Amino acid sequence: MKLASISSGSKGNCIFVEQNNTSILVDAGISKKRIEDGLAYFGTKPEQIDGIVVTHEHSDHIKGLGVFLRKYKIPVYATEKTIQYLREDAQMGTIDTDLYHIISKDKFFFIKKLEILPVHTSHDALDPVCYRFFGDGKSCAVITDLGETDRHLIDTMKGLDAALIESNHDLGMLQTGPYPYYLKQRIWGSKGHLSNEACGVLINQIISERLKHIILGHLSQENNYPELAFQAVRNEINFGNHDYSAEQIELKVASQVEPSDTIEF
Repeated sequence: MKLASISSGSKGNCIFVEQNNTSILVDAGISKKRIEDGLAYFGTKPEQIDGIVVTHEHSDHIKGLGVFLRKYKIPVYATEKTIQYLREDAQMGTIDTDLYHIISKDKFFFIKKLEILPVHTSHDALDPVCYRFFGDGKSCAVITDLGETDRHLIDTMKGLDAALIESNHDLGMLQTGPYPYYLKQRIWGSKGHLSNEACGVLINQIISERLKHIILGHLSQENNYPELAFQAVRNEINFGNHDYSAEQIELKVASQVEPSDTIEF
């Protein structure tokens, strides 16, 4: 199984997952050209993508979707309210509605032989989800855009081999930064985004002998730095109430402007 970031951050998100002969994208929040270039970087053509799973309707997750679909006619999977938004969004343009497939939270579905589980996230969107993927005894997840975690999400994400997890902001930078107060409240609220420390806490709740690869994703350009996120999460892991250390995990930070290295497991 492979997990890689074409782009992950507040400016746009598109994640690549591959298992044997199945290739999918999680979100399409960047331009068609950047998606094409990112796939080429990983040795894949757009025509080889078997499906796109959408987490929610915010523009940094769907803004390239309409143009990409009109050229490549790839099936799209999302919750009912998200699909309804895509159908009605004028910026999506004219899309063949047969490409849309409604999925349900906590119900497994397949794209070819890749098994996928959508899990509810706490975010200020219509019906947001994150995704866990299963294939050949391996499993990975893309967990972003959530202001808080709950026991169901934590329990569902145990036993992973790899994950891309949101490490959106440094709380001090957010609090003292230039954003208006209402926006700060949204970001640090229960339906906003995980801070670096909250990301580390989530990792500590799902860490296991199997979890060897983590990509920190969805970093804020204004309220975080890759080095800061890396060190903060590393510290949280090392001081966590468990028997593991950050040295046992391959920890990377996804870029907003270029593809990250592929994780293979």
